[in-house]
Amino acid sequence: MKKNIHPDNYRPVAFRDLNNDKIFLVNSTAPTNEKISLDGAEYPLVNIHISSSSHPFFTGEERIVDIEGRVDKFKARVAAGEIARVQRAKKLKNTKPRKKE
Repeated sequence: MKKNIHPDNYRPVAFRDLNNDKIFLVNSTAPTNEKISLDGAEYPLVNIHISSSSHPFFTGEERIVDIEGRVDKFKARVAAGEIARVQRAKKLKNTKPRKKE
């Protein structure tokens, strides 16, 4: 085997799932500046958005993960378009046809 090809900075790192606040402690080389205290010891902390404890494949539950709020933005655009369409239709009904000279 080749020597000195693997990183030598393996250390215990805490990974926190932001969906359910579950914390996993595993060996990793992941860089981070955050720290967390667990069982009286301090570990580097890496925040993750989804893990096996919150992923629908592993939990068996079906849900929509919408961090950016894209669904809400789309619904707001649809509602605004509908209001604008109704206002245009009212405006057209209120106008009188021009007389030809």
